[in-house]
Amino acid sequence: MRAADGRRAFVKAVGTSLNAAAPRLHRTEAKISALLPATLPVPKHLGSYEEQGWVALVLEDIPGSHPKTPWTHVELERVLDSLHALVSHPVPSTLAHLPALHTEVAAEFTGWDRIGTDPPTNLDPWIADRLPRLKDSARVGLSCLEGQSLVHSDIRSDNLLLTAQGAYIVDWPWACIGAPWFDALSVLLNVRLHDADFDVASALGSHQVFEGLPAESIDGFLAGMSGYFIDGARQPAPAALPTLRSFQQAQGEAAIGWLRERWEPVA
Repeated sequence: MRAADGRRAFVKAVGTSLNAAAPRLHRTEAKISALLPATLPVPKHLGSYEEQGWVALVLEDIPGSHPKTPWTHVELERVLDSLHALVSHPVPSTLAHLPALHTEVAAEFTGWDRIGTDPPTNLDPWIADRLPRLKDSARVGLSCLEGQSLVHSDIRSDNLLLTAQGAYIVDWPWACIGAPWFDALSVLLNVRLHDADFDVASALGSHQVFEGLPAESIDGFLAGMSGYFIDGARQPAPAALPTLRSFQQAQGEAAIGWLRERWEPVA
């Protein structure tokens, strides 16, 4: 749409009749978007509006497109560059109230504990044989998520827009403060979701956003995320999101497949 001052704008709106939780997320995103520094690779917040259970969020229109899936090395590099710019910027005092990442995902990273207590009948034998190690690794991973960087925490191809100026990061209701590499590793997991043979190891070893990242943090991230997704996928599907569980299962399989390769590399 075009605003009264002539600027093009992107508007998204939702009401409780469509999704009971979405208006709350839009309110949260509106508050966060309004406080994001203009120098970050994010759409500028132009305004928000609420009436009769509907919440509308008005943002700068970004003339871009989502990364292609399967991913390409060129587009992955551009996204990682933007994520590095994001975490290189000090968190402004106006966003210091954001929750800590390790606190927000604490319950999710105990998925293997729940699976160990109540294992599904179709549990992968490789997973069943390694449940103690997966639990321990997920606990290590959770402890590694502490940090002082701005974290989007819900990065996937559909929350990114590629433009001639670089990659923009969109949809901000889950912003946290935590480890500077969390979003970048989440991107690599999304890359693996769409192409299990993609050489993510080269990005881990070469891009500055991963500089100094210990192997145990990568393994802990994958253990925690795979437990969360695989445990979540066996729950009843929310009424408004019928495809969520199958998507979670696919993400869980991508994470556990990557972790298995790291723990048992082919000679």
